[in-house]
Amino acid sequence: MIGACLTQSDHRARAFQKFAAPALFYPSPAPVAGAVPGFRALWRQTIYRGGRMTTQDLTNTTPPVRKRLFGKAGERTRLGGALTTGAGVVRAWPWWFKVLLAGLIVLVAWETWAAPPWKLGGPPPSQGIDFLGADGSLIAHRGPKTATPVDAEQLPDHVRQAFLAIEDRRFYEHGGVDFRGLARATVANFQAGGVVEGGSTITQQYVKNAFLTQDRTFVRKGKELLLADWAELWMSKNEILSRYLELCYFGEGQYGLTAAAHYYFDRTPAELTLGQAAMLAGMVKAPSNLSPTVDYEASTERMRVVLGAMTYAGFITDEEAKDVDDPKVTLGAEEEEGPTGSWFVDWLMQDMDDDFTGTVQTTLEPDAQARAERVVRNARLGGAEVALIALRPDGAIAAMVGGREWTPKAFNRAMTAKRQPGSTFKLFDYFAAIRSGMTPTTMVGDSPIEIGEWKPTNAYKGFYGPMPLSRAFAISSNTVAIRLAQMVGPDEVIDAARDLGVASEIPETPSMALGTANLTLQELAGAYAAFASGKYPVKPYGIADAGEAPWRSLDARREWAPMLQLLFAAANNGTGRAAVIDGQPTFGKTGTSQEGRDGLFVGFAGNMVTAVWVGRDDNGPIPGNHGGGNPAQIWRQFMSGVKLEPLTLPINAKTVKRPTVRRTAAPGEADMTTIEIGNIPFDEMLIDLPEGIPQLPLDEQTGEAVNAPTAPPGAAGAGTMPAIDVPPVPVPGAPDNRGQANPQPAANAQ
Repeated sequence: MIGACLTQSDHRARAFQKFAAPALFYPSPAPVAGAVPGFRALWRQTIYRGGRMTTQDLTNTTPPVRKRLFGKAGERTRLGGALTTGAGVVRAWPWWFKVLLAGLIVLVAWETWAAPPWKLGGPPPSQGIDFLGADGSLIAHRGPKTATPVDAEQLPDHVRQAFLAIEDRRFYEHGGVDFRGLARATVANFQAGGVVEGGSTITQQYVKNAFLTQDRTFVRKGKELLLADWAELWMSKNEILSRYLELCYFGEGQYGLTAAAHYYFDRTPAELTLGQAAMLAGMVKAPSNLSPTVDYEASTERMRVVLGAMTYAGFITDEEAKDVDDPKVTLGAEEEEGPTGSWFVDWLMQDMDDDFTGTVQTTLEPDAQARAERVVRNARLGGAEVALIALRPDGAIAAMVGGREWTPKAFNRAMTAKRQPGSTFKLFDYFAAIRSGMTPTTMVGDSPIEIGEWKPTNAYKGFYGPMPLSRAFAISSNTVAIRLAQMVGPDEVIDAARDLGVASEIPETPSMALGTANLTLQELAGAYAAFASGKYPVKPYGIADAGEAPWRSLDARREWAPMLQLLFAAANNGTGRAAVIDGQPTFGKTGTSQEGRDGLFVGFAGNMVTAVWVGRDDNGPIPGNHGGGNPAQIWRQFMSGVKLEPLTLPINAKTVKRPTVRRTAAPGEADMTTIEIGNIPFDEMLIDLPEGIPQLPLDEQTGEAVNAPTAPPGAAGAGTMPAIDVPPVPVPGAPDNRGQANPQPAANAQ
């Protein structure tokens, strides 16, 4: 190959031998009489003569050498791409030809990758996102629908001609790029000092819509020109026009001629009148501004321009153009997006790239979502709002309801709203205490406490004196929660919340222990899910296989089992009894903020964790709203109708007597249900206490500690313990969801 590139002059050949390749090429020795030169010898002779080989050289070689060197006339040889001529002379390809050939190969490879021939004539791509539920069914669609196929040959002439006249009059004459039109547009734009004419053919617009971005750059324009020529090689004119009409954008989220004809005129493309077809064809230039629903006058003016272009092209006469009346817009009925999951999908869309299209496999369970929406819809809450989120123990969201009624861009109270959690926050107080070495049997005083000028009380308006943590958590004692936070330290409580996945700001104030910090419902659900899974932090996620797995494990005997005992006590023997469901042990905690502004129940049964909130968007008080009321009842109604699998517990479980349930409705309060549940003795709790932890003797009838002084509600002085010695500090009210301070700190959380 190197020799073939040399000139005919001997002195250049010798210079190459001397300086460029002394190890490979050197002057050929005198030939031996009668010897047949081999390949290497013949190659050296060729280099020596300046890259020229004669027919005599060919005659003097053996057949294998001749085949190795030349092959047949015109074939590529071992001489580096040289070609043999009829005279046996080897001539090299010019460098520019090699560069051109290499460029052509690269171009074809890129075009095949950018616009595969098998996709050019295929169905139109989806222009939106399809969201699939956990069972694979469609739950919602966002963005424009997949374009409906169009066959240009089956369209009326005036429909097809309207687009050809205004977009590409010479469509059937060029090969993908109209150089005449491109030159005309260039001159027009130069004279106008801006872009007034595009010059893109229908083929160019098709490949741009199907395979390229909408960026206005020279690089993208170059790709468009190349792919337009490529498409013409593989597709017929009818196929190109059909695909173009399928992908055109007509404003108002309508892609494709079929969707636009239905949306604006409630017709199929074959039923469009001349005026309607001209109006749609005119919208392609600027669909957002020329849509008849946006600017009808501009749309009709553009329609007249299209009719003029059709007249100029000879498609219609002047009289026919003048006889066209302004078409009346008749919007067609929109199709439903999907059966369910709008709150959930709106939340996912916040993190989607703007240019993403395709299918997304989610964690949403359609049956659970439908159940949640039905329960929320049937709840009698007056003017209050509601939110619900349900997770599997690993954080996979199974259902989500952000309010009583969904509308586009509606405020999602399950994921976004930050409200006071009330006593559901006590989970962190008690978890910090358990981690510090306390147990469910640790005695703490339920008695008056003063911190500066703040004198918190209990929702039950009294004090019971010393009691085990399990009892204090069940009845939601405020004073015990405050004492625990002071004993372990507020920073330990905050650390416990952080470890369980809470990211919201938690002001370090004494009232923090009662849930005055503003948290989201999803944060609470994730925190409680840790005790259903035994791992933390649990972060709610909605896209399958995209969740962040919990990476820390609870100590089964020192952390997990004690917390399960507390949660079981609160749900079955305390303020959350209205949430108890049949067939599965129930774990959870109620929460109520000042004056009933927020009512919550967060808990789990089987392998489902659910959090429910009831309140007002304006943070106004709701008399009678408390976590053990409507929130607990909504929780029970939802959980009773979803698929649950047995919870995997850290230690052996005992058989539990099922409580007897009696429902009564007070006159005038048909929407409120009270539930009386027979007492379950503490020694028949679901969870065995870890070995080495003594069980406190409890009265079999009352469930109270037999050796603890008690007092009826209201007897504040009986059985009290000394107040914790803490320096007086001001207790600012916690901010509400609008960032305004409440006039009083929460003191009646339950």
